[in-house]
Amino acid sequence: MVALTPAFATLAFFCASAIAAPWPTNSKHATHQVRELPNGVKVQSYHPESSFEIFGDGVKHPLSTRAGPVHFKDAGLAFIGSRLGGEDKFALKSSSDGATASHVYVSQRFNGINVANAVANVALNKAGKVVSFGSSFIKPTRIASAVPKLSVDEAVSKASSFLDGAANEIAPKLEYYSLDDGSLALAHAVQLELSNGHLVEAFVDAHTGDVLGMTDFTNDLTVRVVPIQKQSPLDGFEDIVDPEDPISSPQGWTTLNGADTGVTSGNNAIGFKSSQTTGLSSETGPDEFLYTFNPAAAPTVSPNVDAARVNSWYIVNSIHDITYRYGFTESAFNFQNDNFGKGGAGNDRVTVSAQDSAGTNNADFTTPPDGQSGRMRMFQFTITNPRRDGDLENDIVAHENTHGLSNRLTGGGTGACLQAREAGGMGEGWSDAFAEWTEQNGPTIHDFTTGTYVLNNTAGVRSFPYSTSKTVNPLTYASLQTRTEVHDIGEIWANTLHVVLDALVTSLGFSENAKTNPDQDGGNVVWFHLFVDALALQPCNPTFLSARAAWIQADANRYAGANACTLWKAFASRGLGVNAANHVDNADVPAECA
Repeated sequence: MVALTPAFATLAFFCASAIAAPWPTNSKHATHQVRELPNGVKVQSYHPESSFEIFGDGVKHPLSTRAGPVHFKDAGLAFIGSRLGGEDKFALKSSSDGATASHVYVSQRFNGINVANAVANVALNKAGKVVSFGSSFIKPTRIASAVPKLSVDEAVSKASSFLDGAANEIAPKLEYYSLDDGSLALAHAVQLELSNGHLVEAFVDAHTGDVLGMTDFTNDLTVRVVPIQKQSPLDGFEDIVDPEDPISSPQGWTTLNGADTGVTSGNNAIGFKSSQTTGLSSETGPDEFLYTFNPAAAPTVSPNVDAARVNSWYIVNSIHDITYRYGFTESAFNFQNDNFGKGGAGNDRVTVSAQDSAGTNNADFTTPPDGQSGRMRMFQFTITNPRRDGDLENDIVAHENTHGLSNRLTGGGTGACLQAREAGGMGEGWSDAFAEWTEQNGPTIHDFTTGTYVLNNTAGVRSFPYSTSKTVNPLTYASLQTRTEVHDIGEIWANTLHVVLDALVTSLGFSENAKTNPDQDGGNVVWFHLFVDALALQPCNPTFLSARAAWIQADANRYAGANACTLWKAFASRGLGVNAANHVDNADVPAECA
């Protein structure tokens, strides 16, 4: 297989300043997002509020009385139809069948046309019962004519000019787009590559040519990290023999289309600088990538550039293998070129651009729909001399890669269901939380900081360390009343999940080899199973409350609710108790947990 000398990667994330708004700072977290583009244009997008229900052991669907087995897809569609007014009112978007639950995702339809931002999802347990249901379906006050006045070419031209981008090879779609005044506009959905490297989908009014909203598939990040269980070069490099997981990556990491590449390119990821054909790192010997990092030299000189490429490529492959074991597989919309006939859309391995020239002091990840490659860009950091490289701080790489996990699993592989401000903030939180999980190495869950290497600052990039101590980290659910920027929101969610991890490990113990063996009962294993399962259960554009509910239901699905009280107490300790609402803290737990 492959022996590596990785520079264990760091996490870099950029905190944009909050955008002033004419509404109360927290009132539209769940439904709106404003993005300012490089050309100065601001685009506000609307996402109808989602409802979310969980059903514990499950409830029956309309086909439960049918003789013989019922496919989960038919059962899910029938249930959605019973709730939302008949199967002619929606269209199947995607589905997946996991170890503990099966999932069906649909779009609302009018006049035979999908509504881009009105979706629903249902999950069934292995007993064939419905265990959760989410919906952002709407009752429009007005529906635009289904006959467009603008041609596709005209819409592409309007979007390209307004947003300063260029259309890619993905054909535009005609869809309805729900507006916050209750109406439905007819829109051409156009994918664009913007001048800042972001991949977006713009919704251009098919009657007026106005840009109504935008899905941004790219997540920016700020830094703090090292090797999969370490954080940065300061923790030391290691030679790792055979790092590939044969279950997750049966052909290894350097095989593409059945042939060994001998470079940092394979089925899961390609690691390169500047060029995907000539900018790769080659083996230093048969099945070896052994480059020695020189911390006194600039990142861009040899062998440092190779150490960087190998390290970020190693981390991305490692995360592929870990998350695969926990359910982020081909049929669950993961990133692979060849899906080996196991479902999902292939040809979408992660492209890892090391020392990308488009920026500094940051990193980002673009998550388009299943079937299009995830794109990671790692940058250099200019705080020190010589500069430090985000490719070598693993928590930065892990943070970015987790945007791919959370965006693909939420909403059924669309990459478009963490777009509202609160949901986008939680996306940042999930990314920090997983990066932390990879670096917690024992039964004592330590306080965690991120981005310390690239910033050359032990405080890292976040406002507070992640901690169970309210003295060290005072953030609670009510902090959403004043925190409006997505990374700031993410800190609240990440710290909540830190508290949940500590509670589960305290209750269940710690499994040393959780990254390679998910079939254990340690608290860290249980935590990541629930992390992954809940992403697929929750509705499009979840809130803190619906995401919390998804964790409770995930535990019911996988562990028959054995950890429910542990979870409730942990959530309640940070304000997310049973009666929490409207960003007001509540510490109540169910009566059976009191």
